[in-house]
Amino acid sequence: MKPSEADDPFHSRLNRLVALAAAQDNIRADVEANHDDNRWWPAWITDFRMRMLIAGWSTRISYNMINTYADVVATSAGIGFDALKEMPDDELAKIIQPLGLPAARISYLRSLTAFLDNRDSDYLLEADPTVVIADFADQVAHASYKVGQCSLLYARGYYCGIIPVDSGMITRLAPALGMSLSSGAIAHEQMRLHLEAALLANSDYYTHLTYEQHAVAFPARATPSWWLHLVLIYFKRRYLNQPHPRVCRQRPFCNDVLDCAHSDAMALG
Repeated sequence: MKPSEADDPFHSRLNRLVALAAAQDNIRADVEANHDDNRWWPAWITDFRMRMLIAGWSTRISYNMINTYADVVATSAGIGFDALKEMPDDELAKIIQPLGLPAARISYLRSLTAFLDNRDSDYLLEADPTVVIADFADQVAHASYKVGQCSLLYARGYYCGIIPVDSGMITRLAPALGMSLSSGAIAHEQMRLHLEAALLANSDYYTHLTYEQHAVAFPARATPSWWLHLVLIYFKRRYLNQPHPRVCRQRPFCNDVLDCAHSDAMALG
């Protein structure tokens, strides 16, 4: 199924990259392991306030800490948001100490509580995400546009249409796609909006890729925003965080992306 690229070089590069990335066995496995029930933001937690807390606490957690993190999440969710927000700092610190940065994480909880107390659930769960994310980034301590994106996505559900953007996507993926972004935190929002617009412009193409290449529970009538986020985040992790020899060295990538004349693997071969 040919995508509608609307003479947009970014759309064209993104379409090619996603098709190639999604076809890699390691990325396929990562996506399928984290799509239906994400290890970072588990589906069994249903309180949207707890989800916003967990999303904030998932920052600065490395992959080798996932089991420790999951234990803290399970303990915290078992206590519940209402009980957690009433706990004194010293008791909270004992719970979240394994994650590190306990003072910052406690401050996030306190500030998030004040934020939630002054906003109704309809606003948080249904208002324009760009407005809510900006509000969150401005008002919640130790938050940012990135944390706002993650918190709102998890609160609203994986397929709410939000595509979160982390720092590595700004520094490593955006140049590979030829994206021009502003400096500073606003770049996270700029890239999110570019990705979401590209998805909407080529939704049939991405939906076809989702069904064709992955054994995941894809909601009816949804655009594959969550799937696209996972493909991009795991491509970034596996191929860009530490430059992979199969990856094109050009910026932006050439049309081949992997195993091209510009890649170290082909140059050495």
